Amino acid sequence: MAHPSVNILIVDDTAHNITALEALLSRPGVELLVANSGTAALDLLLKHDAALAILDVNMPGMNGFELASLMRGSPRTSHVPIIFLTATAEDASRTFRGYEAGAVDFLHKPFDPRILQSKVDVFVQLEQHKRQLAEQLLATRQLLEANEMLMAVLGHDLRTPLGTVLASAEYLARIAPDEQAATVANRIRNSSMRMSRMVHQLLNLARLQGGRMPLAPRNADLAALCGSVIEEFATQEGVERIALDARGNCTGNWDTDLLWQAISNLISNALHHGAQDSGIAVEVDGGEAGRESAHITLTITNGGAIPPNVMPHLFEAFGSTTPGRRAVDNRLPAAQPKDGRPRGGLGLGLHIVRTIVQMHGGKVCGASDAERGTVFTIELPRAAPGMSR
Repeated sequence: MAHPSVNILIVDDTAHNITALEALLSRPGVELLVANSGTAALDLLLKHDAALAILDVNMPGMNGFELASLMRGSPRTSHVPIIFLTATAEDASRTFRGYEAGAVDFLHKPFDPRILQSKVDVFVQLEQHKRQLAEQLLATRQLLEANEMLMAVLGHDLRTPLGTVLASAEYLARIAPDEQAATVANRIRNSSMRMSRMVHQLLNLARLQGGRMPLAPRNADLAALCGSVIEEFATQEGVERIALDARGNCTGNWDTDLLWQAISNLISNALHHGAQDSGIAVEVDGGEAGRESAHITLTITNGGAIPPNVMPHLFEAFGSTTPGRRAVDNRLPAAQPKDGRPRGGLGLGLHIVRTIVQMHGGKVCGASDAERGTVFTIELPRAAPGMSR
């Protein structure tokens, strides 16, 4: 892609000084904007963006210091670096005044041309890098928007046939004439539910990474929120193993929809990937009565251990595909399900959990060993960033 030239403003009331600076600084990719007064310089700055301004201090009418002050006072030109040139004998007070006016450097005539060239080169390179970063940011933004649009289209187009498959599987499971037919129907239903979760996670990940899901905090009780999440799992096998315990003041100001999803992902993990013969403890700690803490802690514990080599990658997006390790939904399971069926997925659940918790200014961590099982701990401030209770 061809880039426009980098503009450098030269302001001097003496013609031969301008000619010398033009000869010194002219090069491909650099456009020199020349003015012989402060007023002419301001006119140029209204029409062009400049990467650097080289100003003569001693000019009739508006001197270099006054021009610099006006530039600093305008949002359009306040960021333009300024190098002052002066033929006046070096004076500490004048030099200080120049830096006070916003100069990045102050050169006294006669100056070494190589020094000025070197300084100008730095600002030209900075401007070129800034433009490259701006282009990369724009490209990234466009990619995120395209990604989100693609996920939305896929989600919409996949949900309708998925719903049909799931409903059909439920019907077949009810009227199955024998155990083998019921097993096949249940397998279709479970696979459809797993695919539905994948689509849901892809959509949420696209929105979260694209910044399309801003926080909408409201007053809520974290213990009550956990209770409502558990109720949603009422029809799933193993829900009777979940025990909720809460103590202290569990209220705060959060985006309950996003937190609901994070808690749901963790409980779903415990149900699907934890040891099937152990309980699942959901604990909310709001601090001791009468001594309200600034944070609330939520822990979800289940039996089974996650392999140590997987722990450092728990919250990364997408599951592991390293040879010898089976990728599953939200990372490797804490324990293999008793039925031995693979429960594969995209490995986005824990990544989404971490993203949501961090959006609330909190932190989440996981610990796992054979004795304690697997424990996920979320620490949330009582109010989301920028919100008061």
